[in-house]
Amino acid sequence: MKAPILSGLFGGKDIAPPPDIEAAALRSDRFRLEREGDWRRLEDIVTRLEKGRLRSVADEDISDLPALYRTAASSLAVARETSLDKATLSYLESLVQRAWYQVYGPRRGLIAWLRQFFTGGWARSVREIWLDVCVALAVMTAGTIAGWLLVAQNQDWYYALVSTGLADTRVPGASREALAETLAVENETGGLSAFAAYLFYNNASVSILCFALGFAFGIPSLLLLIHNMAMLGALMWLFHSQGLLPDLLAWLAVHGTTEIFAILLAGSAGLHIGRKMAFPGVSSVLGAAADAGRRTAAVMVGVILMLVFAALLEAFPRQLAGSEARTIIGLFMLVFWCAYFTLSGRERRAGSEP
Repeated sequence: MKAPILSGLFGGKDIAPPPDIEAAALRSDRFRLEREGDWRRLEDIVTRLEKGRLRSVADEDISDLPALYRTAASSLAVARETSLDKATLSYLESLVQRAWYQVYGPRRGLIAWLRQFFTGGWARSVREIWLDVCVALAVMTAGTIAGWLLVAQNQDWYYALVSTGLADTRVPGASREALAETLAVENETGGLSAFAAYLFYNNASVSILCFALGFAFGIPSLLLLIHNMAMLGALMWLFHSQGLLPDLLAWLAVHGTTEIFAILLAGSAGLHIGRKMAFPGVSSVLGAAADAGRRTAAVMVGVILMLVFAALLEAFPRQLAGSEARTIIGLFMLVFWCAYFTLSGRERRAGSEP
């Protein structure tokens, strides 16, 4: 590179810059050119993340982000140590600060987190444990069938499966009128409210225990699912014996399609942790459990929200609506949850705008 000429600085004579200044300029240019590609790539990634365009960032770029940040930080340290030009220093300081926030800083506020959670984060977490969901669903179905068959063979099983607080007047030998009365539409919260509260407490307890006991290789989670659904199977047999099974299913559907779905997800989350601990692969047992715990945490946040929503459905629509309305509400919620967990958060096709 030809040295620039400085005019008029020394008695009007044109002279070349001192050798040390020329060397510094060459060193700065060479330093920038050797690393500018990584800086520009890091800047592009950070800009996309700042604009909330995560879907437009390639997986390779996300995985390389920490390394690119460290490279830029190292370049900044070198630039300061060797006193490179002010423009390069300012650019690197700004870039490193922005990249640090994306790598180590808080990702988003509460509102942004909730928006991301409901628009795909929760559903993606559920799909990541799809195998455990399938196993838990099969176990719950088997438990329901087992409860029905056990009580059908010997009615004493009913008292072993259904607790006193839940049974009340719903016991073998009760008349059709007595059972129908427990499903009647009410204009105020009375006896049904107590039963609804008991069901919510029971299902919430089962959901939390199914997840919390998953560390024991998922076995307690499966046993809890079997017992809880066997209780439902026993109740179904009882009302079927008096020709009231459709009424019971309609009464349960209002909140049950949400509440039982929540139990399914909680059991799946616990089973996922247990399965990862039993088969950790190349990771350690504790490492596999920690990884599974992070994956299922989002699932359990959603489970809690589902249980709260189910409680609202128990307190109002189920108490006041007739059988047809109960069935419609229940089926609508079932379709809604299935569609949400299946479709929400799907990545868009390549080339589409984020």
